[in-house]
Amino acid sequence: MAAFLRVLALAFLAVLAGSGVGGQKKKEMVLSEKVNQLMEWASKRSVIRLNGDKFRRLIKAPPRNYSVIVMFTALQPHRQCVVCKQADEEYQILANSWRYSSAFTNRIFFAMVDFDEGSDVFQMLNMNSAPTFINFPPKGKPKKGDTYELQVRGFAAEQLARWVADRTDVNIRVIRPPNYAGPLMLGLLLAVIGGLVYLRRSNLDFLYNKTGWAFAALCFVLAMTSGQMWNHIRGPPYAHKNPHTGQVSYIHGSSQAQFVAETHIVLLFNAGVTLGMVLLHEAATSDLEVMKRKIMCMAGIGLVVLFFSWLLSIFRSKYHGYPYSFLMS
Repeated sequence: MAAFLRVLALAFLAVLAGSGVGGQKKKEMVLSEKVNQLMEWASKRSVIRLNGDKFRRLIKAPPRNYSVIVMFTALQPHRQCVVCKQADEEYQILANSWRYSSAFTNRIFFAMVDFDEGSDVFQMLNMNSAPTFINFPPKGKPKKGDTYELQVRGFAAEQLARWVADRTDVNIRVIRPPNYAGPLMLGLLLAVIGGLVYLRRSNLDFLYNKTGWAFAALCFVLAMTSGQMWNHIRGPPYAHKNPHTGQVSYIHGSSQAQFVAETHIVLLFNAGVTLGMVLLHEAATSDLEVMKRKIMCMAGIGLVVLFFSWLLSIFRSKYHGYPYSFLMS
């Protein structure tokens, strides 16, 4: 009887071992099929388009030994998401840089879910804004850091590449297609300036015009103080449109980020304050009639007060809790 029980136990263990091996082989087979499918799609298009079924099968369902960077977006024209189109251009540059690099492997894939092709995915993830970038790691669910902070870091391909390297340890060297617009515009500007200097070569007194140089310096200062250099480095969106409500935001609600439109608004307000100060200076130092000087003084005070109050209101909207205001709350 004891011998019979030992034989029965060994047979039971053999069955369990066989089922375990079979399950492991099945898992490896499923994983191989998923990787081959993704590699085939990636060979045709750097950014793989996913609908609800593909997303659940290739990303949500195990097994998975690869990372997937997914951009959730709304690119259809009737959605009128300008930011989505701008972010898509940078995302395509990043994906192409990875696809055509010598380090390309199946460790990471780039994909996209459009709202009109996978609205069920948006509902599944409780997502109510676009564009949004999420890294789905090989194991487990995405953590807080796996959601890209678009409003803070902007959507420039270089910024996305740094985030991808931080989350996946995959370093991607961003290679942008050649853009000749900048050099052409610079060459055209230099040609125009050279032509004007040549035409007026007999009289170059305008080069010593203090007003002209002061105006050029003022334009440069206004551009820099409004945040144009930050825009060039970070590549933020022009504005943000909520895809559900359609509301467009031109001022970013955080003190750590800004929109391009916001810098234009701040530049305009700074220019208004500057113009008011210039009018006040002219009213105090010019030899014009008293009445004209009074008008200039009142106009200068009005410009300074109005535009400075607007600047302060923007500052209050970004630095929550700032206690002071002027005319506008």
